[in-house]
Amino acid sequence: MAKSKHLSVVLGLFERSPIVDFRSIQRVIGKKNGAYGKLIVHNLINKSIIKKVAKGKYTKHNETTLAVFCFSPSYLGLQSALSMHNLWEQETIPIVITSKKVRLGLRTVMGANVLVKSVNPSYLFGFEYIQEGQFYIPYSDIEKTLIDLVYFRQSISPAVLKSFRERIDEKKLKGYVRRYPERIRKKVLHLYQGLS
Repeated sequence: MAKSKHLSVVLGLFERSPIVDFRSIQRVIGKKNGAYGKLIVHNLINKSIIKKVAKGKYTKHNETTLAVFCFSPSYLGLQSALSMHNLWEQETIPIVITSKKVRLGLRTVMGANVLVKSVNPSYLFGFEYIQEGQFYIPYSDIEKTLIDLVYFRQSISPAVLKSFRERIDEKKLKGYVRRYPERIRKKVLHLYQGLS
């Protein structure tokens, strides 16, 4: 009886949250050692009820963009944001930008690639939650996306620059770039003003 009680409580966690961490599972089953919690997680993964997203983080959903919640505080940016804002037509892998101290680079999450990049905590702003399916996912806004493309030295095609020109809020952009060093500020404003 106790097993089904714990299992239903653990499954309830996955109903309430897109990402569940192992500590939450241990907390709800109330066991001191982690062996029983690990057994429950192992069995749920083997039955394909849940999937591992990152170390100690699990989900029952098949959305790689949920990986952004494993690296909080974070948001999806760069080419992911370009696609979300319809600034270009290309498909891209999720690109997570975080201020957390984690292993950076390409990761495999649920059989798909996710790129993790790091940013100084003072540059972790300028994102909004956008509904994607049944979840609200943090994406950088258009102005922050342009700044991030310059900050991470990504190439920007003339067509994408033209799309930025049509949709960017100049006042917001100038407010954002004040937080950056002069080198980044000049390059962003030069790109934007070169579009005018």
